[in-house]
Amino acid sequence: MPIDDVVLNFSPGSLVILNVVLAVIILGIALEVRPSDFRTVLRSPKAVVLGIAAQYLLLPAVTVGIALALQVPASIALGMILVACCPPGGISNVLTHRAHGDVALSASMTAVSNLVAIIVMPLNVAFWAALSPSTASLMRDFSLDRGGMLIQVLLIIGVPFAVGMPLARRFPGITDRFRPWVQRIGLIALLAFILAGTASNLEPLREHLGTIFLVVLLHDAIALAVGYWSAAAVRLDEASRRAVTFEVGARNTGLGLGLTLTFFSGLGGMAMVAAWWGIWDILAGLLLAAWWRRRDARRAAAAGEPREAAL
Repeated sequence: MPIDDVVLNFSPGSLVILNVVLAVIILGIALEVRPSDFRTVLRSPKAVVLGIAAQYLLLPAVTVGIALALQVPASIALGMILVACCPPGGISNVLTHRAHGDVALSASMTAVSNLVAIIVMPLNVAFWAALSPSTASLMRDFSLDRGGMLIQVLLIIGVPFAVGMPLARRFPGITDRFRPWVQRIGLIALLAFILAGTASNLEPLREHLGTIFLVVLLHDAIALAVGYWSAAAVRLDEASRRAVTFEVGARNTGLGLGLTLTFFSGLGGMAMVAAWWGIWDILAGLLLAAWWRRRDARRAAAAGEPREAAL
């Protein structure tokens, strides 16, 4: 069966569970946001503006070009565009820390980018999808409800921020203690949902798994490269480049999966791109962070610096 004709079956109850899981993940991000993160935006406006532009303009534009160049099926192309328009996930801050990047910059970009996504994301998906004839045709088939998408993104992102930020400001000790658990539970629940959903719909997707794997591998690598080299182009320092790399490369694809199931009837190519991205970008990010750490350690050793300076 062509991938564009495959539809994944999820019950209404499972969609409610997924939306709750996504809200928990965003709550974990919101509990980490401090007023100082927004002051970082004022201190480093060039880095933050560059990061947001790379996420919401440059990456979607490059994604459309990749999809056209590879001539992937329309549902896969639309899934790639949807992923590229998603805000960054909280894992970007963890990856930045592990890579010796600028964690304060990463946290501020994650907060600002998620808030920007509430308004920008529905418009961005519609705009970039309209540039390719195949994805534009799919968008017409599903008659995307931009208002409905805006409301869902607002509920999944806006409400957790509205709850989490005041809690973190009022009860910093308690929220600092519980935040790691909220983040872990949300991530584990999302991975479990993805794996269970994939397993229950595996048969119609089996012949397309290789294509999905290769497309996501290439797309994710290019997203990381877009982040790093766009930061290098405006002469940000190395720590900031690494932060921007993961802000652009680590997308909140759980949100993309939820929107696919809600507004695109679980279209197989879209859902599988979003689901596999959610797993692969963590693996790829950890590998890149580990490579950077090893390179820093080798350079520190060559310079005769203490080992602790590179770890």
